[in-house]
Amino acid sequence: MRQRFTPLTWIIATLTVLLGTVLAQSAAVEAPRLTLSYGQFGLVYQLFSITIATMGAGFLFFVLAQPNLSPKYRPAMVVSALVVAVACYHYFRIFNSWNESYALTGEVYRATGVPFNDAYRYADWILTVPLLLVETVAVLALASNIASGMIWRLALAAFVMIGTGYPGEISSDTTTRLIWGTISTIPFIYIVYTLFVELGKSLVRQPPRVQVLTRNLRLLLFASWGFYPIAYLLPVLLGGGLSANGVVAVQVGYSLADILAKVGFGTLIYFIALEKTAHDRSAGVPENSTTPAATERTS
Repeated sequence: MRQRFTPLTWIIATLTVLLGTVLAQSAAVEAPRLTLSYGQFGLVYQLFSITIATMGAGFLFFVLAQPNLSPKYRPAMVVSALVVAVACYHYFRIFNSWNESYALTGEVYRATGVPFNDAYRYADWILTVPLLLVETVAVLALASNIASGMIWRLALAAFVMIGTGYPGEISSDTTTRLIWGTISTIPFIYIVYTLFVELGKSLVRQPPRVQVLTRNLRLLLFASWGFYPIAYLLPVLLGGGLSANGVVAVQVGYSLADILAKVGFGTLIYFIALEKTAHDRSAGVPENSTTPAATERTS
């Protein structure tokens, strides 16, 4: 079903870009002058490199895979391509900031005095999380008025989640991190619960093979999104404060979660769309029709 973009949709998109720009350009709180072992620095370095390559490969795949789908399912691939393209750009910035923040001195990497700018990650989330929500809601095949209202509620919750999580992220104080993390978790739970439940409800409207893929999508949603709060708490679990182990664990955790939540999620969306395309063709549904096949209309 085609979605119409209302003026309010453009307003929220504009605010998303503005908030992302503010985060990206914000003056980061001075990070602790850490000393990293060769292995600690190299682990983050290599994982950033892998994440950039994965996001870039995902972009090419989502662009080139569109002709395999019916026209009505191709917008989902456009959204997937946008998500990984934005993430790829921000990981380049994160990667460069990491290299500028530490320099090899003897057998260890010492802080250069240039703060590591983790605001790029939050700027990325401000842009990509709403797109992921749009992509997920589109899979539910809801009526346009219901889908529009759900997107608005989820987008607002996403802004609150990211905006309140950032102060705790850049703080070296454990109490501050826990307070802001707790506040940020409230909208986070709302988003995950809503999507998990709605994906479950949509199963009865899907063809049998799509039902299996949608169940897998629910599990991936729970696993990938559920890993973010764990990564957020790793500095606390590893001794409190932004220690060397804590900083490394956070960067590794967030990078792995981003790969799953963006490339992995988009790939599953593609296979769902591919199955729906095959199902529509076998049911004789015209390629450009926005009317679902009979098995998807039942509730």
